[in-house]
Amino acid sequence: MRSVLWIIGGLAAILLALDLATGGSEPVPAAPARDVGFASRPDLSPPVLTTATRRPGTTPGLVFVAPKRRSGQAGPTILDERGDYVYFRPMPAGTVADDFRVQTYRGQPVLTWWEGKTNDRGYGQGTWVIADRSYREIARIRAGGGLHGDLHELTLTAEGTALIPIYDPVKADLSPVGAAYSDGEAVDNVIQEVDVATGKVLWEWHSLDHVAITESYAGPPQKNRFPYDYFHINSIDVDTDGNLLVSARNTWALYKLDRRTGDVLWRLGGYRSDFALGDGVRFAWQHDARRQPDGTITLFDNESTPKVGDRSRVLRLDVDEAARRVTVAKAFTHPAGLLAFAEGNAQGLATGNTMVGWGMGRRVSELGPDGELLFDVKLPSDADTYRAYRFEWTGAPTGKPAVAVTPDGVAASWNGATDVTRWQVLAGPRPDALAPVADAPRDGFETVIDAGLDGGYVAVRAFAGDRELATSDPVRAE
Repeated sequence: MRSVLWIIGGLAAILLALDLATGGSEPVPAAPARDVGFASRPDLSPPVLTTATRRPGTTPGLVFVAPKRRSGQAGPTILDERGDYVYFRPMPAGTVADDFRVQTYRGQPVLTWWEGKTNDRGYGQGTWVIADRSYREIARIRAGGGLHGDLHELTLTAEGTALIPIYDPVKADLSPVGAAYSDGEAVDNVIQEVDVATGKVLWEWHSLDHVAITESYAGPPQKNRFPYDYFHINSIDVDTDGNLLVSARNTWALYKLDRRTGDVLWRLGGYRSDFALGDGVRFAWQHDARRQPDGTITLFDNESTPKVGDRSRVLRLDVDEAARRVTVAKAFTHPAGLLAFAEGNAQGLATGNTMVGWGMGRRVSELGPDGELLFDVKLPSDADTYRAYRFEWTGAPTGKPAVAVTPDGVAASWNGATDVTRWQVLAGPRPDALAPVADAPRDGFETVIDAGLDGGYVAVRAFAGDRELATSDPVRAE
């Protein structure tokens, strides 16, 4: 069985490198337009995201994704309850962003994301950004020891530290996993705990010191092609006892790590599982293992690259650590039968719902407690997001609202402002002689208001209910 998986895995790795996989069993429809355009913010051209499903019962909050594309603008993105843009931060050309979400730093809610460059093996080199509620960078986290941080995770802790992954190719004897040579390279997966304020590395763990390369389901190494990515760490969670829960895609296993010694306390899944797996528990090429408040563990079970199952799944597992037995509490799939060959996550929400990023299935969904589809957004065929989340968030940008005059009316927007409920149009013969002439409720990222203008100057004012927030600079109304 191992040799068959290795052969298939080697072929699948080549396909992944060439990006020939489709990402799901349902054909991804072409986007209605390549980019979204905003008259008031012509500098922003995010990808078209199509809301396919929106039903009652979703969890309060906004949706956080970070689309990546081969061309065109992409980056950290916040969507509202309708799937419309609230915030968009395009990355510079050649740079991508991943894992955009809300965390807590020094007792305050902050935004975090990774940005850098990726390779065709699914990992990268870059740094992590922490931004405040005004979207201003307040800290940047870098790996220590001359290493480069990978995109797959940033976990901020209550102690003001960050847990980060690193993919570090090192010399290794690969003959135990079928290589016809011994002078190869393996990817050592490193975890560092870094003090955010000082950048000091407080703790470090190396996969090659604790997990043998023979535990991998990855295809056999190919000489002079790529370092052997035998582990592929993709999540680091602080467990309820303070130790770490780690997911490694290419060993099909979760690891409980002693946070002091680094010892592997147990393995769940894979070739050396310390647990008996009940019916339906077996997972493959998984992502995003998280301990939930009720003691269960959730994960995104890709089941693909190479294909093992017919559909990707969200799994919630009952884990009896004393009896060393695991059973399925819940298992959900997407109604479209998505099979994501890479990426993905499952976020447990306080309502009992689950927010799911389907990775290369190119969908973002919220599922109800029994798996019913409540919210579903399609990404275009040239875009994907590593993870998706839902959080409550208040954004207060420091800049002013933007305004433009179009044939259809006055266009108003304020990138990242979450409190805006209505817009007021101000017009007059001079920039210093403006008076209210029209208003309208907020309608998506950009609201177009018919103000009946005939020359002069115009500005827009943002309100939260009756509370004035900010006013744009005036522009000519011609």
